[in-house]
Amino acid sequence: MGSQAYDVAHERRSANYKPNIWSFDFVQSLRSQFTDVVYKSWAEKLKEEFMHTLNEEEELSMVHIVDIISKLGLSGVFTKFIKDALDFIASNMNMTTAGSKDDMLKTALCFRLLRQHGYHVSQEVLVHFIDEMVPCKEEVGYDLTTKVLELFEASHLAMEGDEILMKAKHFSYQYLVDSRHHQYLNDDNLSQQVTHSLKGPCHWRVVWFDVVHQIHAYEKQVNNNTNKILVELAKLNFNITQSMLIEELKQLSRWWNDLGLIESINFSRDRLVESFLWTIGIAFEPQYALLRKCLTKVATFILVIDDLYDIYGSLEELNCFTMAVERWDSEELQQLPECIKICFEALRTTTAAITDEIQREKDCDDISIYLNTAWGDFCKGLLSEARWYNTNHIPSLEEYLRSAWITSSGPLLSLVTLLCTTDNESDSLKDKLLENQDLVYYISLIIRLSNDLGTSAAELERGDSPSSILCYMVEAKATEEMAKLHVKKIISDTWKKINKELLNASPKQQPRVNLIINIARVCQFIYREGDGFSVPNKDTRKQIKGLLIEPIQLTMD
Repeated sequence: MGSQAYDVAHERRSANYKPNIWSFDFVQSLRSQFTDVVYKSWAEKLKEEFMHTLNEEEELSMVHIVDIISKLGLSGVFTKFIKDALDFIASNMNMTTAGSKDDMLKTALCFRLLRQHGYHVSQEVLVHFIDEMVPCKEEVGYDLTTKVLELFEASHLAMEGDEILMKAKHFSYQYLVDSRHHQYLNDDNLSQQVTHSLKGPCHWRVVWFDVVHQIHAYEKQVNNNTNKILVELAKLNFNITQSMLIEELKQLSRWWNDLGLIESINFSRDRLVESFLWTIGIAFEPQYALLRKCLTKVATFILVIDDLYDIYGSLEELNCFTMAVERWDSEELQQLPECIKICFEALRTTTAAITDEIQREKDCDDISIYLNTAWGDFCKGLLSEARWYNTNHIPSLEEYLRSAWITSSGPLLSLVTLLCTTDNESDSLKDKLLENQDLVYYISLIIRLSNDLGTSAAELERGDSPSSILCYMVEAKATEEMAKLHVKKIISDTWKKINKELLNASPKQQPRVNLIINIARVCQFIYREGDGFSVPNKDTRKQIKGLLIEPIQLTMD
C-alpha cells in the first residue's frame, strides 16, 4: 500500500556531531611491515622456546602464567596450554579448604581464572580470607595490597546470591581506595595496577583494548628468560595482528567510500573507523575476519538509522520508514525526502550482501529472515522512543527499558555474532538464538545503561528522547547523581547474571558466549569518558592510534 504525500512542517534538528577525523586517504595510506611471513615464523619460534621453559613450573607460577598469557592477548596462541593448566589447577588444588592469609593471592587468582573459563568454583573458598582480612583493614603494606587487589578482581565474578563475594568487593574496594593515600605505596607498578583496577576490573575490560598497557606494565616486571620470551612474543603477536586488522580496515574503508551514503545525508555521524574499533574489541583473532567485516557494516548503519530517528525524521516519516523496514519494501517511502529513500536502499542492499556472504562462508540455509526481523525490531523500538519525544512523554524506568534494551543494538549485534560464528552442526540457529536470549538481554541492558551514563548530559542539552537517567530522576524524584548511582547498581547487578550465564555455558558454547559478553565490555569502554562515538574523545582516538596505527617496538634480535 503506497503512502500518501505528507505536507507537514518539520524543523530538522542538528546534533552538531564532529566530522570524521580519519579520512579515506589516511586510512588507505596505512602500512605495516609485519604482514611478511618471516614474522609469523619468528612468532612460532618464540612460542616453541617459551613452551620449553615450562616443564617444571610450580602450581603458583603456572596460574600466574595463565593470567599473564590472557592479559597479553595470547590466549588464542596457547589455547591447549591454558586448558590443560586450568584442568590441572582445578583437579589438584584443594579448593574447599582455606589456608592462611599467605594463600589468598593464589586462591583469589585461581578462583577468578577458573570462573572466567567456566569452571564451577564455590565462593566458600574465599570466606576464611575475608574473615581474616576485615579485622586487618587498617593494616597497610605492599604484600597485603597485592593480595587485596586480587581479591577485588575475583569479587567481580560474583553471581546473584554470592554474598561472600559482595562482602569481599566492598572491603577490597574501600581498602584499595584508602591505600592510594598511604606513603608506602611508592612502587610505581603496584600503584598503577591499583589505579587501573579501580578504573575497571579485568573481567569487565576489553582484552585487546588493554593489551598494550599490559605488555608495557609486565615488561617492567620481567625477571627471567621465560618472561622475556613471553613479552617479546606478545609484542610480535600484537604487531602481526595489527597488520591483519589494518588490511581489513582498508577494505572496509573502500566499501564505505564506494557506498557514498554519508555524502547523501547530512544528519548522521560518519564513524567507520570507530565502528571497526568496536568490532576489534569483540573479536580480534584471525578466525573472526568475517565477523569483524559484518559487524562493522552493521554498526555503521546502526549509527545512521539511530540518527535518522533521533535527529532528522518527522514522526510521520519515521512511521513510514519503520513500515518499509518491516516489509523490506520501499513503496512506503515514495513521498519522503530523497535522503531517507537513499538511506533505506543502502540498508537493504548492505543487509542483503551481508546475508549472502554469511550464507556463502558458512554454507548455511537462508538467514535473511533473522536479519530482516532484527532490523525491523530495532526500528520499531526507535519509533516508540521518537513518539515519546514528540509527545513530551517521560516513561517510567521499567517502560523505558522495555524498549531501550532493543534499541541499544545489543540484539542486532548479538545476532550478527551468532550468524557469523555458526558451526553448521546439528543444533539449529533457532536453538542457538533461544539458548542465548537471556544473555543477549543482559548485555543489551549494559549497552543501553552505559550509553546513557556517557551521553545523558549531551542528550539533555539537545532535548533528545529521555534516557534512563532522566526517567529515574522523574520517577523517583531523584537528583542526577542519585540516578547515575542507581543505573550503575543495575549494571553491577546485571553483571552477576552475565557471570551465571558464562558459568552455565558448555565448553562448546563458551566461545560464542564470550564474544557476546565482549559487546557489553566494548560499550562500557566506549562510553566510560563520555560519548566515544559522537565525539571521538581522547580515549577513543588513543585506542585507534595504539591498535591500528602504531606498532610496538620490538627489543630482541
